[in-house]
Amino acid sequence: MDKDPALDTFVAEANELLRDMEAVLLECEQGSADPEAINVLFRAAHTIKGSAGLFGLDVIVSFTHVVESVLDKARTEATPISSPLAAVLLDCRDHIQKLVDAIAADSTSDDTEIRESGANVLERLTRQTGFTAAVKTTVTSAAAAMPRAPARDADSAPDSTAGLCVLTDSWHISVRFDPNVLKNGMDPLAFIRYLTTFGTITGLQVIDDALPEVDQFDPESCYLGFEIGLKTDAPKTRIEAAFEFVRDDCTLRILPPRSLVTEYVALIRDLPEADLRLGELLVGCGTLTAQELSGVLTLQAERAANHGSAPRLGELLIESRVIQPPVVAAAVQQQSEARASKDAKAADGRSIRVDGDKLDRLIDLIGELIIAGAATGSEARKAGLARLNESALHLARIVEEVRDQALKLRIVQIGPTFARFQRVVRDVARENGKEINLEVSGADTELDKTLVERIADPLTHLVRNAVDHGIETPELRRSRGKPAAGVVRLNAYHDAGSVVIEISDDGGGLNRERILAKATQRGLVAKDQVLSDAQIYELIFEPGFSTAEQVTNLSGRGVGMDVVKSNVTALRGSVEIDSQEGRGTQVRLRLPLTLAIIDGFQVGVGRSSFVIPLDMVEECVDLDAGTDRASTLSGHITLHGSVLPLVRLREMFDISGKPGRRQSVVVVRGAGKRAGIVVDELLGELQAVIKPLSRLFRQLPGIGGSTILGTGHVALILDVPGLVERARLVYVRALDASPAPASTQAS
Repeated sequence: MDKDPALDTFVAEANELLRDMEAVLLECEQGSADPEAINVLFRAAHTIKGSAGLFGLDVIVSFTHVVESVLDKARTEATPISSPLAAVLLDCRDHIQKLVDAIAADSTSDDTEIRESGANVLERLTRQTGFTAAVKTTVTSAAAAMPRAPARDADSAPDSTAGLCVLTDSWHISVRFDPNVLKNGMDPLAFIRYLTTFGTITGLQVIDDALPEVDQFDPESCYLGFEIGLKTDAPKTRIEAAFEFVRDDCTLRILPPRSLVTEYVALIRDLPEADLRLGELLVGCGTLTAQELSGVLTLQAERAANHGSAPRLGELLIESRVIQPPVVAAAVQQQSEARASKDAKAADGRSIRVDGDKLDRLIDLIGELIIAGAATGSEARKAGLARLNESALHLARIVEEVRDQALKLRIVQIGPTFARFQRVVRDVARENGKEINLEVSGADTELDKTLVERIADPLTHLVRNAVDHGIETPELRRSRGKPAAGVVRLNAYHDAGSVVIEISDDGGGLNRERILAKATQRGLVAKDQVLSDAQIYELIFEPGFSTAEQVTNLSGRGVGMDVVKSNVTALRGSVEIDSQEGRGTQVRLRLPLTLAIIDGFQVGVGRSSFVIPLDMVEECVDLDAGTDRASTLSGHITLHGSVLPLVRLREMFDISGKPGRRQSVVVVRGAGKRAGIVVDELLGELQAVIKPLSRLFRQLPGIGGSTILGTGHVALILDVPGLVERARLVYVRALDASPAPASTQAS
């Protein structure tokens, strides 16, 4: 049987809800969750259960129903979720994730292993909560698809509201007519009018939540329901008899005067999610009369006039003793859920899901459009026709705007990726017997979604490494005068056209001597070779390099850090390490904002063209002939009172031909450092579509990619951070060779 395409939507939405549950439960476990946390958890579990029921996924329905029931009990009793309960609920959330993953993989989710795992988790949940009546093995699809919260089981724990009554002298009738009632010859209003023959209608509210859009409206169908207050001495059988001819075409519910609070609470929960005010909601369900509501509203207005502020309506209703607190609480909860549902629907109306492959294809086509537009502009300039050139410029502006809007579609915040590591840190810390807190900053930093996806694995390894190797055990930290709980920090920010992601910890730091000894043992460095701290720390990125004394199931095999660097380098990024032994380590990833299209600055050297990312260009200065000869010897110039190392593309890439009489220096900034790139020509700004280099040229130093110009020629995109680092090293070597080099000036 073919897989239902709608299942993909269910899986995607379930995964989002499960991520939300995980984040909230982690906050609950740490005792930092807000009072709304239980409602968020309940709504997520309720939505997953209801959606699963629509597809007949009984295994997900039955398990999630148990979790939902526990959350509903905690929500109704306003009981905060303790840390032990949050830990068990996290395991429940993980089991639901397994079931959803099994559906996504189109495999059976009812195998023995998963079933036993679920039973074990439910047993732990039962021991933790004592809510044994909620634990069920099966739930029907009909119950799973109910749009509202499930009613309590008859044998569930005693309800504190069971003995309370709503003080009203009217019967409450809740009726929902079937859409075909008119076609069957029945008039709903006739039945309501008949009620007045043996009683007085004290309240009437029309429920129109089932009304369709105008173009889907059927004038022969009934879309209305009614909430009716009826004051009468007639028995319930007489009221039911009034609807005898439509019993098969309606849903009827009758509550007698002074009914139990629990019955009204259940009625309130079954009301449609209309955006009603609290008073309207209570009047609609019959627990409050319009006259009582008017009196309390008058009291509220008087207090506001006399004191400048007044209690909320619910508080005044309870104070006036016209309604019981549990009914008000249920109505307030219904109101908040209705508003949340309205906000969610509004958000859904403003956004749509788009397959990532389609988005990538759109970006590719826009890239081709940019290349074609550049070619058109080039031909227009050659033709020398003013109107054609003006049209080409107008086209270029429109293409640039389309490019910017399309790239925004791929820009996402890194916060959700950072949030994943709360669970990673928690689990790894527990496994290692450590106390570790994760601190996140810069979660709103934006970058290309492709980058986010491709750095997830390197980030995971770095975070695990910080937890496993960086942070010490509580005992060792206390002996060193540190707090028992270590801290791992994730931070992200924009810097000179790049995104910087920092992973730091306050652990033991890197052991410089141990790294150097291990490198010497493996023959990576000579015994008498002198290396800086930065060069020594770079050794940990060598394949198979590890100083761990023992191998764990997380690390210690020397596999990972080299993969981290190779993955980041493949994204045109760089990795830097700072460490202080005994105080901690910081790993800094520097990545481009996007992998698709950039604003570039085109320069020429001989017959070759290069593109520099425009965000990294600070300024351009002329380099006259006299300065040029001196700078060739020194490898730097003095600009604005500071030394600026130079990179000569002609020499670096062995470009043939002689430079012109007047060259230029493009001042760039990368990885927090400045350098000057010496070029023959400044050719201006352009939009560059980044094309990856082939495997043969991928390791070429100083080159980050390529692009196609409007002329059809290929231009290389410069790796500015790599060039800046190269210039710095050349300058340092020149200083070592000549302690007092003569500096030169740029015009």
